Amino acid sequence: MTARPHVQAIAFDAYQYLYPLVTMDATFRQATNVTAADVEPMRAPTNQFAHFRAYPDADARDVVRFNFDTLYSFAWLDLRDEPIVLTVPDSRGRFYLTPILDMWTDVFAVPGTRTTYGAERSFAIAAPGWSGALPPGVDLLIAPTPIVWVMGRIQCNGVDDLPTVHSIQDGLSTIPLSRWGSSFSWPNDSAVDPSVDDATPPLHQVNAMSGSELLAYGAELLKVHPPHPNDGPILERMRSIGLVVGQSFSPDDEASREAIDAAGTEALHDILAATSDGSLGVWRGGWMTIQGGTYGTDYRRRAMVALGGLGCNLPEDALYPGTATDESGELLTGRRDYVLHFAADEIPAADAFWSLTMYDAEGFQVPNPIDRFAIGDRDPLVYAEDGSLEILIQHDSPGSERESNWLPAPAGEFQPMLRIYSPKPEALRRGVVLPPIKRIA
Repeated sequence: MTARPHVQAIAFDAYQYLYPLVTMDATFRQATNVTAADVEPMRAPTNQFAHFRAYPDADARDVVRFNFDTLYSFAWLDLRDEPIVLTVPDSRGRFYLTPILDMWTDVFAVPGTRTTYGAERSFAIAAPGWSGALPPGVDLLIAPTPIVWVMGRIQCNGVDDLPTVHSIQDGLSTIPLSRWGSSFSWPNDSAVDPSVDDATPPLHQVNAMSGSELLAYGAELLKVHPPHPNDGPILERMRSIGLVVGQSFSPDDEASREAIDAAGTEALHDILAATSDGSLGVWRGGWMTIQGGTYGTDYRRRAMVALGGLGCNLPEDALYPGTATDESGELLTGRRDYVLHFAADEIPAADAFWSLTMYDAEGFQVPNPIDRFAIGDRDPLVYAEDGSLEILIQHDSPGSERESNWLPAPAGEFQPMLRIYSPKPEALRRGVVLPPIKRIA
């Protein structure tokens, strides 16, 4: 019994260390458990793209904080048999990015406008330790884990722009390295695993696990997905409770199991609290910006982002300041009218574009009479003579002559989020500083 505090403290850290890995695997299993691409929305078999061809309906509740700036194209690649060649098309000057995440949720490559300048490129993505010859025109990316997640995002400027975006999505392709240069099509009869829960959101599945269940699940995944090179200290701590890389894990006795389960409950509550108490990101002027993409040994932050925003981009590609309060610290509500006033030198510094999206208190888009869910620099905004800009945030229309700058709000509480794509260097060096949302009625 004297070992229980020691076990519980280490199990707490182990839970948060393994939480993103388990979450990614649960997401991977569900997202790829279909016979063919496009049979079900947002899902495709391993190594094939699932394309999001349109924005969600106003009343859709499938995706939290869906963005209305880009369309997604997702692919989970299994590199254990051989490398998979990913080809990204010429975007013809359009902004896009295809971040590639390892199973620890770290972004390790981002073909796209910022890095490869929108040119057509082909990359052989290989598992750790792979070596071999590559054909001309194919560059090598060694992945930290043998399964990775490609999360393509392509700029979309509204419904009329969909055909152009679809043509770029169709230019994204994957092929086994051994079939490069040949005629190849992925099969449309992939096997479906009946043991996979296809209905329960992966996050709910993971959060329902006890501490000992999650650690045991994570131990099996560690047999497949190697830790990062700088994980040595936490691996040594886990070894002291019997959790060793390459081996299955089960608590030594009932007392240890109880301690580990208690640690799992405590660790999950800590992660959940962090997503709502403001410690998930950096606060400046009432706006919080999530810091993600890579995490080093900050395992708590990695776990927080896995729960609150799985698949977060590198800050160099996108920043996401959000708020739920006005300048006085009161919760934003559709019962009041607000203005977000940008002085000329306060307008978000983006090399690509920026937008402000409206979400209700649960993170869903808000039905409104003009079907406007986001507003930004690609819209016909009206600026003042001095270059300043006012975004009107309210439930009722401000009048037809002012609707160009209106972001409709729900009747109840709401939480707008600003997205800055390819932020300018000054936004990265000094941090995002935004004016507060002010109540005007």
